[in-house]
Amino acid sequence: MRIDVLGAVRAVHDDGSPVGLGGPRHREVLARLVAAEGRMVPTGTLVDDLWTDPPPRAVGAVRTFVAALRRALEPGRPPRVPPGVLVTEGPGYALRLPREDVDVHRFQDTLARARRDPGAVTDLGTVLGAWRGPAYADVTGSAWAERERARLEELRLEGVELRARILLDSGEGAGLVSELGAHVAEHPWREPAWGLLARALHRAGRQADALATLRRARAMLVDQLGLDPGADLRRLETDLLNDAVPGSVPTASWSGSGVRLGPRTTVDLARTLALAGGDALVHSRRDRLAAIEAAERTGDLFLTARVIGAYDVPAVWSRADDPEQSRAVVAAAQRTLTALGPGCPADLAARLLATVAVESRSADLSDTELEHARQAARQAEALARDLADPALLAFALNGVFLQSFARPGGAAQRDGIGAEILDLATRHELPNFAVLGRLVRLQSASALGDLDAASVHAEAAERLAARTEAPLVSVLTRWFRARVAATGSTEPGGPSAATAAAHYRAAEDALRSAGMPGLHRGLFPLALLGLRLLHDRPAPTDPRLDWGPYRPWARPLVLLAQGRDEQARAALDTVPEPPRDHMQEALWCLIARAAVHLGERGVAARAAAALRDARAEHAGAASGMLTLGPVARYLAEAEACAEAG
Repeated sequence: MRIDVLGAVRAVHDDGSPVGLGGPRHREVLARLVAAEGRMVPTGTLVDDLWTDPPPRAVGAVRTFVAALRRALEPGRPPRVPPGVLVTEGPGYALRLPREDVDVHRFQDTLARARRDPGAVTDLGTVLGAWRGPAYADVTGSAWAERERARLEELRLEGVELRARILLDSGEGAGLVSELGAHVAEHPWREPAWGLLARALHRAGRQADALATLRRARAMLVDQLGLDPGADLRRLETDLLNDAVPGSVPTASWSGSGVRLGPRTTVDLARTLALAGGDALVHSRRDRLAAIEAAERTGDLFLTARVIGAYDVPAVWSRADDPEQSRAVVAAAQRTLTALGPGCPADLAARLLATVAVESRSADLSDTELEHARQAARQAEALARDLADPALLAFALNGVFLQSFARPGGAAQRDGIGAEILDLATRHELPNFAVLGRLVRLQSASALGDLDAASVHAEAAERLAARTEAPLVSVLTRWFRARVAATGSTEPGGPSAATAAAHYRAAEDALRSAGMPGLHRGLFPLALLGLRLLHDRPAPTDPRLDWGPYRPWARPLVLLAQGRDEQARAALDTVPEPPRDHMQEALWCLIARAAVHLGERGVAARAAAALRDARAEHAGAASGMLTLGPVARYLAEAEACAEAG
């Protein structure tokens, strides 16, 4: 037996006869289990997916549908013999069929094979030809089906272009002109498709038409999107003008600052490059914003929403690398949400809200902006849970994490968020979010002083990063090991303070070129200050140190180290309340230490009040990258100062 969902949902026996699947609800249950790709779907999830407002006996109805499907799919199964196709598993059901017997699984596996091996191009053409219409075409009005249709349509378009490229690269493809012409007409924003059409026309001996195609592509990109053609199209046009045989066109190679693709292609490429760090990360942020602006110029709100929400790159730091760009992304997401209004599809709304939460880094916001961002995070999480979309929920929880720094002392709460992200990512094969979950748990364990647990998460994150090509992870874990050395330098038999400082300096060198200025600026001086405080030494006074955003809170201690007590007192009087971010406990501890040394009881009392809920944590260690030692030490000093006299 085989099951087909690339079109209307149907099942066919081995002899070619159709399987009577029953009514629309029966077919939707089967389709939902196909979409799970062999994983168990809880009965509650099936109820929520089938009904917006479930009837009182919805669970019983689902069981009835399943029983009927079992009879249809295995008509010869003897009584009391357990089903082998639609099985009960835990609190739900799973479909057990070989992947080659389900058309959508066969298509995905063939596409993956063709990406690696051009020899699979014939099989790719076969599975593309098996599409009978939109996936799950007769499952209407269901959010899960809409998401799957959109995802699979993107894969189908990729498959069409991959097959054409393989054929053209092998010297064939003259017969692709009609197919690619229709493809470009239906999907004009896919810039690589224009190049493939031009190559096919050239292969068919139609050089003038090939050049005209590239001119049309240029006009469309410039007039409607305000973007020049990318390097690949420009190179192809030069080859054609010189009557040279065009070479192969790379699928998505990074060509530097001149690359300009269609908005959806651009943001997909930017999402991939963001994990590479360095210049690629910088280009990724810039081109992501350009893609959003280009999408907005089309006037297509749904395209704009998809482009904004597609950049679901995990974020672990509460200070933006480019605050102006982050504000622009947040503004675009809010404009799009407002324009779409109450009728905005739930999945798009969740992605836009999650984007607002992730891009609204807490260190850079006013109290009002923080509250809006937290509200967006809560709404995105609620929508994602209702949709039962694991990838979307992981993205939404990333926003919840970044908005979880409302007050000092939240390490345990953040560890719970990290644990859920890690569980989702592990169960649903979301490797980038698995890395995020590990890093969040590393930070939380570090904040709680559990360096053994934090080390386990660091090592697991590094193993994942090696598989997902995420070199930034090793930069962060190198800082964590420097933080471990700093703590060890206070223990008998541990490394010296100088050795710990050398670890921090090496970690700083690695971070300098990582493309993360929001993390980099001021971190090394703060780490050195923390190391000195661990050993009861004065603050470093080297004028070459760039304290970055931490300067207001470090300055009183630097002035005290220089013997300039009155200036230190004046600096302490004007120090602002620390931003609600990874470093808030550390900055409150700096305020407390300066207040104690200067005998400023009012300031000491304010610092003590802020730090009480964090008494079990280590200052600065929520970053996973440095430490000032236990908060309890600074809290006790501040309380004693506040109560003196």
